[in-house]
Amino acid sequence: MKTYENGQVFITRIAFMFIFTVLICFTAASSISSIKKEWINFREFDINIKTFPTEFFVQLLEFENAYFGQTSDVEQESFTKIFVESTLQLKYGDLRSFFGYELPGLSMYHTEILVSGEGTDFTTLPYESAPPLDDLLQERELAQKELEELNKEEPKTPPVNFATDKKVLVYHSHSFESYLPLLGLTGDPDMDKAVDSKTNITLVGDLLGKELEKNGVSTIVDQTNIGQELKKKGWGTTQSYAVSRGIVQSAMASDSNIDFLIDLHRDSVRKDGSTVTINNKPYARVFFVVGKASSNFEQSYVLAESLYKSIESQFPGISRGVVAKGLDQGNGVYNQDLAKNSILIEVGGVDNDMKELKNTVEALAKVISEHIIDAEKVNSSHE
Repeated sequence: MKTYENGQVFITRIAFMFIFTVLICFTAASSISSIKKEWINFREFDINIKTFPTEFFVQLLEFENAYFGQTSDVEQESFTKIFVESTLQLKYGDLRSFFGYELPGLSMYHTEILVSGEGTDFTTLPYESAPPLDDLLQERELAQKELEELNKEEPKTPPVNFATDKKVLVYHSHSFESYLPLLGLTGDPDMDKAVDSKTNITLVGDLLGKELEKNGVSTIVDQTNIGQELKKKGWGTTQSYAVSRGIVQSAMASDSNIDFLIDLHRDSVRKDGSTVTINNKPYARVFFVVGKASSNFEQSYVLAESLYKSIESQFPGISRGVVAKGLDQGNGVYNQDLAKNSILIEVGGVDNDMKELKNTVEALAKVISEHIIDAEKVNSSHE
């Protein structure tokens, strides 16, 4: 009799657990189905999935078939460690990654220094600032001295026959980033003033486009006012890359020859870290940035490293290095998934003047055009 009663209790418990589990599943399913699509950032979800290492999926298979765990001599990491680091963007044993979102400035330690240039460490890394939208929409007059430097007469060169059909697209996700000397604010202690709707990084982009064409590479320079576009859409500055993404996609759809993407930025570093003198000429220093969350991360890294080595060999000290940024430091993709030849370049800091910027643009155009033309020659020889 006692055995029979124990059996009834056991069956009752199993039935209760089954019903409870079914109710939980139905509740979860109904909750998920009621969530509005716009509340879910499917792109971020997809990016997170792509950051899972291969070992994670091998371990999932191993749960069903132990054979998969015997095919590799490499010691596998904890399943929990892989899952937490990939989904939550936290690092085991590193408290900085846990507090990085809460403490200002700490998230920069998530940045990976791939190639360290002179003076580059965690205290001198580039970081993204998000000034109020109203600040981005103001317009100042270009400083007279800088205007004269910009419009300085240069020897006219005959039209260049482009060495390749491939084209470069230069654009600016943060078109509002400017330089204090361009705004007549040389030496101003408030670096946050280095933003403007008209006098900004787009001037540097225009110069780069002209120099690339002088070197035989056809270039399209987009000068969209990102601040105005953000205002039209009712978005904040954190959505800048979403705006520029649409610009890039539209340009690539209308011109299939666009093969090389350059997102030009200005860093917030001050004069002593952003300037170097080479052969008695002043230059604004550059930083190459690649997105760790991009599906083309490896290709972008190879490109950045190649450009770094080339420009350093010809202009020693001009580059601050190559860094990789993930989702926890900002965008993490930087539109670099749209093309294999894609790079983000920080040109100078808030204190660089037009002369320094022009010298650097000439150096950049030289190494970028050499890279593109050399690559085209290699591809042609393989055909």
